[in-house]
Amino acid sequence: MKARSDIAAMIGSRICHDLISPLGAIGNGVELLSMTGVAQSPEMALIAESVENANARIRFFRIAYGAASEDQTIARAEIASTLAAAARGGRLSYFWEAEGDQPRNLVRIAFLVLQCLETAMPYGGDIHIRRDGETWEITGEADKLKIDEQLWTSLISARKRVAVTPALVQFMLLPIVAQESGRVIALKLAPERIVLRF
Repeated sequence: MKARSDIAAMIGSRICHDLISPLGAIGNGVELLSMTGVAQSPEMALIAESVENANARIRFFRIAYGAASEDQTIARAEIASTLAAAARGGRLSYFWEAEGDQPRNLVRIAFLVLQCLETAMPYGGDIHIRRDGETWEITGEADKLKIDEQLWTSLISARKRVAVTPALVQFMLLPIVAQESGRVIALKLAPERIVLRF
């Protein structure tokens, strides 16, 4: 199983790496056009916004799906800027409350949790990420949640694993990655709140 998740992580890293350069080039091209006096049209604004959103998602995916060894760390500033970019123009607000640099493999778990929470919060809401000693706690709160209980229960029980679509692959990957890092997932579901600890 670990070999499969390692391959998936390497594929994720490769795809993200290969996409960042062309997206950056498009962004630079749009910026150069604006500096040469090209009128800011709705079309140019749409291109610039789309490139910005794509870059934000790629940065997010690189952490969530890319390779991460236990000895790698990721700076708090990089995490915060990635989440700020991902939240821009969306309905979700992320509050990263873990201080200092963090082990990349644990941040990867946290980002997979964030992706799971996104599916339950289509109308928006707040997501808080905290670390107390060795325990991480991630809380998603919203006035209205859309919870597929069977899907969420599959995170904590191998016997209750469910078939997932590509859009929900994070639910399949999260328990595997958590187990590889020696983490056990605990889950609490409520009408307006989801709390996940690892």
